[in-house]
Amino acid sequence: MECVVLAAGEGKRMRPLTARRPKVMLPVANRPMMEHLVLAARDAGITEFVFVVGYGEREVRGHFGNGSRFGIHISYAPQRQQIGTADALRSAQDLVTGPFLAMNGDMILTGADIARMIRTPAPCMSTSTTDHPGDFGVVLVENGLVMALEEKSKQLKSNIINAGAYLFTQEIFDLLARVGLSSRGELELTDALNILIGEHRLRAVPLSTWMDLGYPWDLLDANAALMTSLVSENHGTVEEGVHLSGPVVIGKDTVVKSGTCIEGPCIIGNNCRIGPHAYIRGATSIGDDCHIGHCTELKNSIVMAGTKIPHFNYVGDSVIGSGCNFGAGTKIANLRHDHAPVRVSGKDTRHTKFGAVIGDDVKFGINCSVNVGSVIGSNAAFAPGSYIKGNFGENSTIQ
Repeated sequence: MECVVLAAGEGKRMRPLTARRPKVMLPVANRPMMEHLVLAARDAGITEFVFVVGYGEREVRGHFGNGSRFGIHISYAPQRQQIGTADALRSAQDLVTGPFLAMNGDMILTGADIARMIRTPAPCMSTSTTDHPGDFGVVLVENGLVMALEEKSKQLKSNIINAGAYLFTQEIFDLLARVGLSSRGELELTDALNILIGEHRLRAVPLSTWMDLGYPWDLLDANAALMTSLVSENHGTVEEGVHLSGPVVIGKDTVVKSGTCIEGPCIIGNNCRIGPHAYIRGATSIGDDCHIGHCTELKNSIVMAGTKIPHFNYVGDSVIGSGCNFGAGTKIANLRHDHAPVRVSGKDTRHTKFGAVIGDDVKFGINCSVNVGSVIGSNAAFAPGSYIKGNFGENSTIQ
């Protein structure tokens, strides 16, 4: 069995986090999201992969290489123009030789679900359920067959949605050749699927676990979920007077200094300096080369590589890019006074607690205050004492 992973898109809904990396390389539990998916497929017995790459392909190739360090073999199929999912899948046509699994690279599945799917006769499509089906392709299923598929339907007919994993035979490429431009100006896989649906030949395979990573707050949900099975490891140095509770993973050459309290689950990367007297609460992942310093508190957050949060800071329920620097006393709020769900750029996060989305290389002066739901683009810089609310583009400055 071969597996095609669609990984060519930018992920505009993840901006500014995708300004310098493709969506599939955003970290969840300190690994690129696509790595979790690929390892699940490997655990299901698949060793031959084709990655369809485009935006940010250098980062994908640089991380995964030929796949040998993961115990798999990877070939690459470039999609030079991102003009739709049908075009992306068609890019892999010359590299697959028989029935194959195809998956969107921006989701989390289990190996058990993938194994069950590849035992199902092709063609088939994975399904899941959600309390907000209007954000996805809504599916009608009868007697195990997909009877209808409608993208982002305004008149919802079910809470079952297309989960973005498929088992195809080579026939799919003939169907893709028949697909024309959609109303959005793209070549969409949905149009090929609708041909199979019209012939009552597309089976539905319900998944037991499915996490779609469409927005930054979805990263936090997946980060917390993936760390529920974490097992403690220490490859660094933990000084006397450190309190660890719950599962905590500490990377190589990382130093956790005296007085620090870490409540797992928590993952800390390599070559980090934590403390003294830092407080890191559950469901937090910290990338390589970070500094979390004196009297700084982190909670339920993702902090990417090379970011410094060194003195008297608070970061809650936030996603922080790489290379950022927080001035002493900078805080990120994560709860509205009325406890209503936080909105980001007008989008309801469905989270009563959510802080901010911060791009790469953002600089905060001392005593900055960042309000809930703020989005800050890469290379932004804020003067001491700034009050930050709303959206700020790349290279924004407050002096």
